Amino acid sequence: MPRPTRHVFVCSQQRPPGHPRGSCAANGASPLLQAFWGELQKRQAYEQVAITYSGCLGPCDGGPNVLVYPEAVLYQGVTPADVGEIFDSHLEKGEPVQRLLASAATW
Repeated sequence: MPRPTRHVFVCSQQRPPGHPRGSCAANGASPLLQAFWGELQKRQAYEQVAITYSGCLGPCDGGPNVLVYPEAVLYQGVTPADVGEIFDSHLEKGEPVQRLLASAATW
């Protein structure tokens, strides 16, 4: 099996309500993860992209967060509606989606 070109990590950190660091799970991480897996299946991109759920990636208060390697690009506040654009722009063409980038100050 070939090694994927890019690896996507979707933060699924679950913290109690009111936690100061926030909770990506409470902000929609599960539907987001399902959207990524659905898009992967639709595009049959299994040899190019790996998608994994993860624990805390840092700024969960602005989540859900998505980290893409090997570029180490962190997206913040990602919704299922953004997944197609992330695939089209970043995962296929190597061009990060500027409007979703987390600021350097957040991590």
